[in-house]
Amino acid sequence: MITYQKLAKIASKFISKSKVMKYGFNLSPMYRRTSAKVTYISEDFSKIQIKLPYSYKNANYVNTIFGGSMFSAVDPFPMTQLMNLIGDDYVIWDKAAEIFFRRPAKEDLYAEFTYSFEELDEIKQKAKENNEFEIVKTTQLTNKDKSIVFCEVRKKVYIANKAFFKAKRSKKR
Repeated sequence: MITYQKLAKIASKFISKSKVMKYGFNLSPMYRRTSAKVTYISEDFSKIQIKLPYSYKNANYVNTIFGGSMFSAVDPFPMTQLMNLIGDDYVIWDKAAEIFFRRPAKEDLYAEFTYSFEELDEIKQKAKENNEFEIVKTTQLTNKDKSIVFCEVRKKVYIANKAFFKAKRSKKR
């Protein structure tokens, strides 16, 4: 277990796991550097919201939000959210990502990450039937009222039964 997971496990004994994750992301150096903030995590982890404020910290040469800031603000959530939703019986990894810029951003951006209960049931069923597979989660960075899309990030996430994954790795050695 890495340090962040150990800290989260200890802190979860005192406050809710969703609050641990929210404050953990907002205080961790790796996420703070994105200049984004986690604004909300539901108790069941099915919904996460972030805000990427427009500031001198993320403005690029042409005075719009740097594309790397946009990507890094949304990068960790499809994987970590799914890990917290379906539990320790699965191996979950980021596999690939694409970012599509729609328009330059000179205002605060917002994103929402959701997994429906139907989607989670489907993921568990696929893992049971296929042992391993990939999904693509799409996230849009928008203005506050969601009327303008500034960019779209598509993350490919690998999911496998933990027992299958361990057996597969041991065969490769």
